Amino acid sequence: MMLIAGTVPQDLPLTTGEVKASGNAMLVNGSQIPCAQGTGALVKAALAVTDYLKLEPPKVILAGDTGRGEGSRAIYEYLIQNISHLAPNVLVLHYCLPDMALMRKLCQAVEDCGKKPIMVADAASMYVAKAAGLASRFDIFTPDATEMAFLADPDAIHPAYINKHLFDTDISQTPELVSAAYQHKSAAKILLVKGAIDYVVKEGKIVATISEPDVPELEAIGGTGDTVAGLVSAFAYAGLELHEAAIIAAKSNRMAGKFAQVTPATKIGQVIEQFSLVFKKYLCSWSGVCYMGEGENDD
Repeated sequence: MMLIAGTVPQDLPLTTGEVKASGNAMLVNGSQIPCAQGTGALVKAALAVTDYLKLEPPKVILAGDTGRGEGSRAIYEYLIQNISHLAPNVLVLHYCLPDMALMRKLCQAVEDCGKKPIMVADAASMYVAKAAGLASRFDIFTPDATEMAFLADPDAIHPAYINKHLFDTDISQTPELVSAAYQHKSAAKILLVKGAIDYVVKEGKIVATISEPDVPELEAIGGTGDTVAGLVSAFAYAGLELHEAAIIAAKSNRMAGKFAQVTPATKIGQVIEQFSLVFKKYLCSWSGVCYMGEGENDD
């Protein structure tokens, strides 16, 4: 099972269940969840992978939270109490209000499971994992360049409080920041650093850089970082080596932007719509594993 947990910016009680596509949104136990960005975009991207590969769709734990924390705490507490019998193969943690005490309890509950799931964190869940000294327990983080500076700063508890000014951080500093993050034990086993150049890092070593296709307009579209996190999580669930999952996720997101002919006004749903076409054309050659219907137009 692939299990995705995170909040959505709407009035929604704790909601669990399997995801189904519903136009530009998704359905979970009869509740319609928009996929404009955030956790919704992450789930929709993951669903594109599982649909294409004919895998069991993701299951989710969602709650509404507009900043007061009730929804986030409900998600943490549900996971702490139920993770052992849920027994996911992949656990993805996304937008939740940072709570170091609850994250510590959750990580302990995961450690107590019979089989530890692949642990993925993006956004606020990545922040609190690092701040609580738990980064090394995670398998995949998906930071952007500024978040990479946060991981590299041993004293920062949030990206807003890094020593460097936000606008002083650029992608050329990534190798230096990667080294610092691993030195301070503030990085997961795999990093997918998103930016003008995407870096894939395994245990502190940069194993791949992805810069093509170059689609700078993607940087202006809300939700593109969320879709990368959803893709890498789903490819890990499909059984790819984690660094390979990261490489293919970065390539897929870029190619979907190219296929969609994105502009800064493009909605993330228009990018997500292209994933099945990208997979059909490229996934066989990228992954070395071919699925029926793939590779028909690999020119």
